[in-house]
Amino acid sequence: MTGRKHSRRTFLRGAGGAVGAGAAAWVGISNISSASAETTAQGKEARSAARRKPAAAAPGVKGKVYAGYQGWFAAAGDGSPVNAWTHWASGTPAPGNQTFELYPDISVYPASGLYQTGYANLGNGKPAKLFSSYSTAVVDQHFAWMQQHGIDGAALQRFGSDIVAIGQPRLQQRNDIQSKARDAAEKHGRGFYIEYDLSGLTDDNLVATVQNDWTNTITGTLKLTSSSAYAHEGGKPVVHLWGLGFTNRPGTVQGSLDLINWFKNKGCYVIGGVPRGWRTDANAKPGFGPVYAALNMVSPWNVGNPTVDQQLFDDDMAELKANGQEYQPVIYPGFAWSNWHTGAPKNEIPRKAGNFMWQQAVAVARCGTKNAFVAMFDEYDEATAIAPAATDASQIPTNQYFLTLDADGTHLSSDFYMRLAGAATKMINGSAPISTTIPIPPVA
Repeated sequence: MTGRKHSRRTFLRGAGGAVGAGAAAWVGISNISSASAETTAQGKEARSAARRKPAAAAPGVKGKVYAGYQGWFAAAGDGSPVNAWTHWASGTPAPGNQTFELYPDISVYPASGLYQTGYANLGNGKPAKLFSSYSTAVVDQHFAWMQQHGIDGAALQRFGSDIVAIGQPRLQQRNDIQSKARDAAEKHGRGFYIEYDLSGLTDDNLVATVQNDWTNTITGTLKLTSSSAYAHEGGKPVVHLWGLGFTNRPGTVQGSLDLINWFKNKGCYVIGGVPRGWRTDANAKPGFGPVYAALNMVSPWNVGNPTVDQQLFDDDMAELKANGQEYQPVIYPGFAWSNWHTGAPKNEIPRKAGNFMWQQAVAVARCGTKNAFVAMFDEYDEATAIAPAATDASQIPTNQYFLTLDADGTHLSSDFYMRLAGAATKMINGSAPISTTIPIPPVA
């Protein structure tokens, strides 16, 4: 574990730093012809009927591959509770003012969810715009892509720094996004579950804050676990607690155990996001063994590791199998954050035209588990997104560096990593044989 991803994840996944403090603003514009259609009785009834429709994915977590879903990009003027640029930049994105590395392929995003930046035009002459995650059309498109490419569903990231901000726009923003994700998951037959990122909490408030949020909001006002698309394992609603045992995350051994056992007593199936060195306490808080042992499923955070370590996956799997626990390894396409951290290398952990992520998937399939977590679906910030990205210089602004998919010398279509994730899902769940070579073409 390099630790670089962790410090970035601390900052952007809800620690309330410069970008996080700006809060996220998302577009409340639908891809249907007018916003008024969503406010009519007919529109409301249609959405209600859609939510009652059973999810085609029959969601569980065993034998499934979920992608982490941030839903945190924002734009000024998007009509959201926060209504300001965030995660793309603090203020209007412009040359020298950005906190993301990988430019999205905006040509495939709904026009209603795009907002003008301060960059020069793209290399192809089109305006340099960025999307807002508040857009109903954008969220719907993300889940439509998951369905199209055979990705089982999304782990909806819910940040400690948001849920502690009761009564503030950033929490309403998060609630609205996750309600839109529920609707999109139901519509497109994908599963979803809540993943609490404990960033932004403290040892003192962690347990009570998460408990209150689950009781009052997730199962209360939002009623997310009542959705036909909400992941249940063995009839139990799934919840993921990310940050257990990390040296730069809150939580004592006793507090962590109390929270896990509270969820279990509520009838939940609990996944834990833990350090890559969880078995040996490497780069982890000491003494967390009982915490890891209390989990139903363990998901060690592999992002930042530049190698593919078959032995790591094998040893994790062996220990968890012996303990009667499930294993959800994390795979990711690559990593870079030079636009956020001055002096950081460009293309720091290269994607190698998909081979880096594919070899991780091969190692996961070989270790014997049928489950995995893709980090992440939409994190353009650190260039870990599998969502459509700029293929080459024609799709990025002419006056600012951004990573493009051809950085390793191979031209890839912007949907390549979603297609790759779909192929990896089949190999991991056993519906396709293990292949050491990528089974999909660079361009569809």
